[in-house]
Amino acid sequence: MRILIVANGKEPSVELLGSLHSACNRFIAADGGGNVAIRMGYHPDVVIGDMDSFRHTDAYRGKLIHEPDQETNDLEKALRFAQKNQAGRVDVVGATGERIDHTLKNLSVLQQFDPCFNQLAFFDDRLFSRIIPRDFSLSLPPGHLVSLFPLSGKVEGIITDGLRYPLRDESLENGRRDGSSNETLSGEIRIRHRTGALLFMTAITDQLL
Repeated sequence: MRILIVANGKEPSVELLGSLHSACNRFIAADGGGNVAIRMGYHPDVVIGDMDSFRHTDAYRGKLIHEPDQETNDLEKALRFAQKNQAGRVDVVGATGERIDHTLKNLSVLQQFDPCFNQLAFFDDRLFSRIIPRDFSLSLPPGHLVSLFPLSGKVEGIITDGLRYPLRDESLENGRRDGSSNETLSGEIRIRHRTGALLFMTAITDQLL
């Protein structure tokens, strides 16, 4: 099952939301993300969260899951719902932008829930972002933006093929070295790493949607 979640961060374009919505089996709004979806003409199957932001509670009363727990944010609640419903792939829009504290929290949530799905990815109008497995390959056009970030703090043993600035059994570490603004040389890239959670970010292509 493929599930789309809309959170309450930076609003996606109608084109991006429409492309992802057309490919999903279920559409979940994380609290205030439901306002975004409805304003853009899309109606969530479920709205889940502490309901401190969603403004259409009367119209969606049969689709609301109220979870007042303040130890988890609304995206965590939505991802737990996706996990319980045996989602294989989860796409999330609206998880970044607006407030940096919310963005950092949601990146932590991304790391927390990544093992629960075959693919968990954040989308915005520029980038596709996901934590990649130890050995990862993807076909992208030459000159395509690729950035790597050590989400776990430090990632060791990184080997890349097909990037302009290669890594050869090297490390990335917060506050010391990251891998932003690289680019592809050919159609196929391969990235391997030995330890840590490596965040992969690239400009969106149709094959990623």
